[in-house]
Amino acid sequence: MGTADVEAVWRIESARIVAALTRFTGDFGLAEDAAQEAVAEALVSWPLASPANPAGWLMATARRRAIDAIRRRTALQDRYALLAANLAVGSAADEEIGPDKIDDDVLALMFVSCHPVLSPEARVALTLRVVGGLSSEEIARAFLVPVPTVQARITRGKKTIAAAGVPFELPPAAERRERLGGVLSVLYVIFTEGSTATSGDRLLRPDVAYEAIRLARTLAALQPNEPEVHGLLALCELTAARFPARIGPDGSPVLLDEQDRRRWDFSAIRRGLAALAKASTRGLGPYGLQAAIAATHASAPSVEATDWDRIVVLYEALGRVAPSPVVELNRAVAVAMASCPAQALAIVDELIALDRLPGSHLVPTVRGELLARLGRRPEARAELELAARLCANQRERSVLLRKAAALG
Repeated sequence: MGTADVEAVWRIESARIVAALTRFTGDFGLAEDAAQEAVAEALVSWPLASPANPAGWLMATARRRAIDAIRRRTALQDRYALLAANLAVGSAADEEIGPDKIDDDVLALMFVSCHPVLSPEARVALTLRVVGGLSSEEIARAFLVPVPTVQARITRGKKTIAAAGVPFELPPAAERRERLGGVLSVLYVIFTEGSTATSGDRLLRPDVAYEAIRLARTLAALQPNEPEVHGLLALCELTAARFPARIGPDGSPVLLDEQDRRRWDFSAIRRGLAALAKASTRGLGPYGLQAAIAATHASAPSVEATDWDRIVVLYEALGRVAPSPVVELNRAVAVAMASCPAQALAIVDELIALDRLPGSHLVPTVRGELLARLGRRPEARAELELAARLCANQRERSVLLRKAAALG
């Protein structure tokens, strides 16, 4: 087995291994460290002798590493003796763990990684590291930050969890739904960065987006009765369905009205619509409403044939349950497409007057488009040039500059 094989096994098994180790040791940070040491050992030993049960080998090795670490903590000798006795009963490779226990462990791991005591950046880094199985280098590439920054976030996150005494357990039922919102928001941030990179020279980072979808599928399987989990999964699937048509051969963005809809991933659309149906069982929440908007786009044969009136209504509903300036900005775009660019411009101008999205390139982007539709070309060009200056993504910036130049 080579490096790619080790990485593949780790990506699939990491959440279960770290979760089981955390339950075994009661120490989230120790569990994650021991698991990483096991991976490092696998990279050296597997090319020489491939194990018959790779996942069991990783679990057993990580468990031994954890016990070695505890043994080195002289104040925990009694606990080490207890753990060593447990190990003697049966190795992790042979241990029978019921599927329900595995599911509970992985779900608990998600809640710990997204715990509210952590900073948003630490939640994202820990979730990708301990639940997703990504390396620090992969996370750094995904978010265009230095590797030491990612490592520092992970280290601080584990120390924060330890200092706060966060237990490795599912939150009580009364607070689980509230805490679930934090888990969903982390997955949403990861997917959003993958679907439209905030900076760099690539519009999409599909590997990041698909990792978020994988985690969302896992969460939906573990929490099948939570509509918003299915709503988030639907949103991700329906949005990712457009990925194949969003980038041209040279890597430049292809706008919605120019996309070849035959290139959309119709399997992803079917999965998204199925998830949306599950999300609709008890009324749509914020993610479900966004998924319904994405579904309206996915079912339309063209931009002109899109049911823009329905999209306006959905954005109005979204603005009531999850108000935000971005929702208002998107509602303005829908209003312009449905009926009246002048009315849409008034919505955008109100956002500017209230300074709701300071420094964002999105506001001048939309305002420039609306001014162009109203025939106010010099103003539109100035807005699009401003948007280009504010935009950190090089691909998006090139599109904005091209549009501005076309206005003369």
